[in-house]
Formats: sequence, structure tokens, C-alpha cells
Amino acid sequence: MSAVVDRPALERAARPPRWWQAPPRPAWEERPGRAGTAGKGVVLAGACLAVLFPLWIVVVTSVSTRQTINEAGGLVVIPKDLTFVAYQELLSGGQVTRAAIVSVCVTLAGTLFSTAVSVLAAYGLSRSGSLGHRWLLMTLLATMFFGAGLIPTYLLVQSLGLTDTYLALVLPSAVSVFNILVLRAFFMGISPELLDSARIDGAGDWRILWRIVIPLSRAVIAVITLFYAVGYWSAWFNASIYLSDQDMMPLQNVMIQLVQKQEAPVGVSQAIKTGQISGLAIQMAVMVMALLPVAVISPFVQKHFKKGMLTGAVKG
Repeated sequence: MSAVVDRPALERAARPPRWWQAPPRPAWEERPGRAGTAGKGVVLAGACLAVLFPLWIVVVTSVSTRQTINEAGGLVVIPKDLTFVAYQELLSGGQVTRAAIVSVCVTLAGTLFSTAVSVLAAYGLSRSGSLGHRWLLMTLLATMFFGAGLIPTYLLVQSLGLTDTYLALVLPSAVSVFNILVLRAFFMGISPELLDSARIDGAGDWRILWRIVIPLSRAVIAVITLFYAVGYWSAWFNASIYLSDQDMMPLQNVMIQLVQKQEAPVGVSQAIKTGQISGLAIQMAVMVMALLPVAVISPFVQKHFKKGMLTGAVKG
């Protein structure tokens, strides 16, 4: 007598879990108890609260009026009488607006340049038959442990005529050896037979890189691009050393002047003196503007982060 097959149950078992459902457990793995599940939930909730609560305070304070900030004695936790005057003043064409435009342009140009150079260098170093790849690899590795120092670097940038130019924000820190090594490890994990078959069909190195290697390496390239973008957006040291013109300063340097040195940006100082805006609200608004791009872009690259970093690290 044949057994009755429950087709709906089989279909439900074969169906992938929804995003809110836990993936199926292996047969040998014990199901968690209620205490363990509750403990994990408490720990995760505490970690999320520790991250989100400071951000909540910064955002709420940036949209609070001067009276609300004075009543709270500083940072505001409970929103009341919200206003966006601080953001309107910052984006009205003053120093902060120029600094934001500089940061966006430097981040886009620098990320594109650094990613392109890193991909090309990693691909060349991943081919064992390339000219001088071993000596170049050893030279790059040496730069991770030995550096010339700040003064020789400044003298080199000055001798090249890069001071007081936007190139000084990109070229001195354009390439990260760590990122090149991660890309190289990933490229070396690509099947050599696949590349050899492309060469037999008449493809050169440029076509192989563009048609085969890069499409197969989208995850790790996305992660490296995120690293470069966050680095350029958060960079402030190069600008503080190589730039003397305040109009060329990026957003991070303006934020340092505002938060640490208590120097109001040009175009907003008058509004603070007349009492229209609280200086603390301006400080929090600049912080939000500095954090917003990273917070918006990171979730879109997060799905590639684990795959790109682990695969690039393990396959080396």
C-alpha cells in the first residue's frame, strides 16, 4: 500500500524562508530554548538602543528650537516644537554648502580613481606571469609596515605643486594596499581554465578584465568601493595640512571647526549671534549632514559585504 504524499507540506518545506523567518536548522542542531532566545533578543535590543539612541539625540537636537534646547539644558531627547531652520541656514549658500559640495565631488572622483587603480593593480599582481609582479608585490607589502613619515610626505606633495589644490585630497591617500591584496586574493580564486579559454578565443587582458573578472567580482569590488567612499567622505587630515584656503575645506573640517573650536561657519554666525538659531542645533545639523550619506549608502552594499570580504580573504 503506497504512502500518501502531502504535496502542500513538501512545497512549504522547499519554499525559501521569508526575511522575517529563521532559516531551517540542520537535523543535528538543537533548537534554542526560550531563555536563550529571550537572552539573544535582549542583547540585540540593547545593542540597537546603544547605537540608535545617540543618533536620535543628535537628530532631535538639530531640529529643535533655541527655547527647547535651553529648557532641556543642552541635548534634547523628547522632540518639541520642531523646526528645520538650522538646515535652511546651513544650505543657504554659505561655507557649509560649499564644504558639502567639495566633499561630494572629492568623494566621487577619489572613489572612482582609487577603485580603478586598485582593480588594475590587483589584476596585474594576480597574474603570475606578469612582468615584475613579485617585486611589485613585495614593494607594496613593505609600504604597509614602513612609512616615510609626515614631513617627507608633506615635502613631496609640496614639491609636486599639489598644496592648495583638490588633488592633495586624493593623491596622497589614493590607494590602500590592503584593498589591493583583498582584490588580488579574489582574482586569484577565479578559475584559470575560464581565463585560458577566453585567451584561446582571442580575448586580451583588457577584455578578460572587463568581460569576465569584473562581473565575477562585483561583490568584493562593491565592498572596496564602499571602503574608499567612506574614507574620502570622512577624511579631514589631508585638508588640514595641505589646504590653507577656507573655501576649499571639505565638510569634515568645517564640522571640526564648529564642534571642537566653536567657530561658527561663515554665513551662520550672524544668525547665532542674533539668537535665531542655537549654536548646538547648528553643530548637530552639521553632524547629521556628515553622517547621512554613509547611513543611506551602507544598507545597499551590506548584502555584498560578507560575501566580498570573506571570499576575498579565504581564497588567498
